[in-house]
Order: sequence, then structure tokens, then C-alpha cells
Amino acid sequence: MARGIPLTEDFANGGVSYWYRQIGMPERRAALPGDREYDVAVVGGGYTGLWTAYYLKKEQPDLRVAILEKEFAGFGASGRNGGWLSAEFAGSRERHAKARGRQAMIDLQHAMFSSVDEVIGVAREEGIDADIHKGGLVHVATNPAQRARLRADLADLRTWGYGEADMRLLDRDEQRERLSVAGTIEAAYSPHCARIQPAKLAVGLARTVAALGVDIFEDTAVTEIRPRDGGKASAVTARGTVSADYVIRATEGFTAGLAGQHRQWLPMNSSMIVTEPLPGEVWKHIGWAGNELLGDQAHAYIYAQRTADDRIAIGGRGVPYRYGSRTDDRGATQPQTVALLWRMLVKLFPAAADARVHHSWCGVLGVPRDWCSTVHLDHASGLGWAGGYVGSGVTTTNLAGRTLRDLVLRRDTELTALPWVGRQVRQWEPEPLRWAGVQLIYALFRAADRQENDRGTTTSPYARLADLISGR
Repeated sequence: MARGIPLTEDFANGGVSYWYRQIGMPERRAALPGDREYDVAVVGGGYTGLWTAYYLKKEQPDLRVAILEKEFAGFGASGRNGGWLSAEFAGSRERHAKARGRQAMIDLQHAMFSSVDEVIGVAREEGIDADIHKGGLVHVATNPAQRARLRADLADLRTWGYGEADMRLLDRDEQRERLSVAGTIEAAYSPHCARIQPAKLAVGLARTVAALGVDIFEDTAVTEIRPRDGGKASAVTARGTVSADYVIRATEGFTAGLAGQHRQWLPMNSSMIVTEPLPGEVWKHIGWAGNELLGDQAHAYIYAQRTADDRIAIGGRGVPYRYGSRTDDRGATQPQTVALLWRMLVKLFPAAADARVHHSWCGVLGVPRDWCSTVHLDHASGLGWAGGYVGSGVTTTNLAGRTLRDLVLRRDTELTALPWVGRQVRQWEPEPLRWAGVQLIYALFRAADRQENDRGTTTSPYARLADLISGR
């Protein structure tokens, strides 16, 4: 591990996230025992797949629904994320508005607001204890360029359905009262966010779905999804083939592992560290009594939470992409990424400088070529999918699950009319262009942050170039 980074004696890197280390690994369910037939087969046992199965069975209990998972339910980003149950939605609002009009995008934003409370409500109703606390979200700016960007973003949000009660700038006194972040010159607050313990939500949701009668097959890797060809759609595994009226792809950052999907969504890497529990004296300096989620306005941004057991969990991009759309080595984080996150933590919270790092891990999230999330179902082929959440998936997966329910049941609803439904985007470039492009984008973002920290008062030209290349 990198020199100079204080580590606990039982420090662990990868294997699982801290969230699973805290609660223990779930007992594995049985694998697919051979060929089977269902009404709906969901490929992927993360939040998207679990929510889709949940809402289908709640609405129509006689539906035969199965989930096929390569590892165990909640293994991927659903059990590794930063715990932001947030109303933030990935992608360009203008792009979404082009599909069905400006009001449709505003409706989508309002649907995200309500989805935060929907998740909280389901967790309460189903007895899922996921350390949920709706304390809101604070975004901080620590240099003039970030402040200008924060103000511009807020002004733009006002035109997309955000009222004063949905996000507002904090005055100095309230900012300090909520959360003391070193170097903050501006901060904004939104109430539409809750802290969660991600693995607890995944495990609890899987348990609930199984109790509803959904068959969850783990250790069952799907290698190919096939459309209808005079019969049913199918999901092919080494353990057998599952045929169904509808096969839903819910594989997010692992989509590239399916036949024919290698360039569909780019698996973007994100890493996290968590400290040991911090003493009361440190919290007196930091505050954070409201358990807000924390983000910043940097281009290579961070995201953080105060955990229910009084640690700081902080994440960021680290090494953003591996050549050939490879995924991480079972959650292992590179030493330089741990060091980077540690430096960011100490910069933001000097009072925590003596705290030791207890665990580090990473995972992948799905990024479409236009950086816009999507949900879709084709009745002719029997194939559907949802994902491309670009790191904003904890809440969006719930909205996706309810939308897929309505699409499968052939219902025209407010959800199926939202502008992210049916989006089609081009694939990512082949290698080595894909790898070179992502490396260049994030090198430019890092250069932009350095320039803005040194002397920038407006967004760096490096960042504008990175946005142009990325297509965001």
C-alpha cells in the first residue's frame, strides 16, 4: 500500500466492499439447475433486476419471474456504491427533452424526487433496515471556478423543475452549521437525498423478492441473450438456457461481458475508502450531525457520506477504465488511488488527518456513449434493458424497475411516457480508441482541476475540451 497512508491493523483492500465486511457475506443461493421457462427472466441481480422483479410480482403475483446472477445478488455496483439515494439524474437534460419535449424532462426530474421517497417507503414497508437517513445533499465549491459552475448549475436546474425548496444556496452560517468542509467558498443544499448502507439494501431487497416467489439463481453467468425467433426470448448459460416471454438485461457495468454487447456500455471504474470510526472530538470540528451526503464541483469529483457507525466513506474515479472493457480484480483498488482519496479526505477534513483507513474497494458502473440513462422494452423481440446510470443509479434503478413493470404489462402510464424510455444510442468506439479516449478525457479533467485550483475563476478550457471529446 502507498507510503504515508495510515492504515488500521486489519485494513483490507478489495474482495468485498466495506458494506459487506460490516454485515457479513450473504449465503449463496443455488445455481440454475438446467433449462427452465418463465414469463420474465432478468439477467443481473443488482438493484435494477431486484426492483424489476419486486414490482412485477407485487403487481401480478402469478407471474413466473427469475433472476440470473453471475455472482450473488448485490455483488456489483449495488453493493459497492457510495450510498447516495439521490434525485440526481445522469445525462444531458437537453438530450432527453429532444425526445418528448421539455415538460417530459421536467416530469422525469419530478419522478426522481418521488423515487427517493419510494425507496424509503418500500424499505420501511418490507422491514429492510439499510441505515437510511434522509438528511439531504450538500455540494461544495472550493475555488472561484467551482463557485461559478455551482451557481450556473443551480440557475439551469431552475429551468428543469427545481424550485427553491428543491435546491438552494446556503449562507455562511448554515453551511458551517451543517458541515465544515475546509476551503468551502460556496455550498448548495438539496433535501432530495438520503444516506443508505448499500449492501443492506441489496440483501434486504433480495430477501424480499425471494419471499415473493421470484427464483434467484446465483453463480449462473449468462453468456448471451437471444431475441425471439418464432418462440420465446432466451438467456443462455453454461448451466442451461432460460426461455421467457421477456428477457430483461440489467447488467449495468458488466454488460460488456455479454455476446454482442462489448461496446454497448463502457464499464467505468470508481473507488472508495472508509476510515475507522472517528471520535466525538473530530466530529465536533466537522459537524455533519444531519448526515447529509457530500459532493464537490471538481471535474474529477468526490462523493462522501458519514456512515451510521461514524466513519467517513469517500469515493472518486481513480483509474477510470481498463483496456478492453475489463472489470476490476474483484474489488481491489490500486495503491495510488487509495493515496489520492486519502489526500482528498484530509484536504476536505483536516480534523480527520489522524484517522486510519480501514478498507478500500472499487467497482464498475455503466456509461452509454451519450452519458444518458435509458430504459427500454421491445415487444417484438422480447428483449428489454435498463441502465447506463453513470454513477447515479441507486434511485434511478427503482424508477427503472417500476417503468419496466409497466412496459412488460403493456401499460401506457406516466412512467412509460418519460423521455428516457426507448432511447437508442450509438456504441462506443473500438479499441484502442476507446481506451485512449477515456485516458485523455480524465487527464484533461485532472489538468482542469489543477488549473482551477491554482488561478482559475472560470471553467478551465481543458474541461471544456474533455466534455467535447466525451460527448457528455
